[in-house]
Amino acid sequence: DNAAMESFFKSMKSDVYHGVRFDHDRELRRVIHDYIPYYNRQRLHSSLGFQSPVQFELSA
Repeated sequence: DNAAMESFFKSMKSDVYHGVRFDHDRELRRVIHDYIPYYNRQRLHSSLGFQSPVQFELSA
């Protein structure tokens, strides 16, 4: 099942770079590099009871 990865990429696209133009690859790489910790530690996920993945794992 690919649903989790499809959800991640959809969220990343809409949260980070949809409609944004990057002049250099390194800019996009930095944005993606910064987004992954945000996605795991701060972004609330409805499928996890509106917790971040880290909060969900700690409560399990």
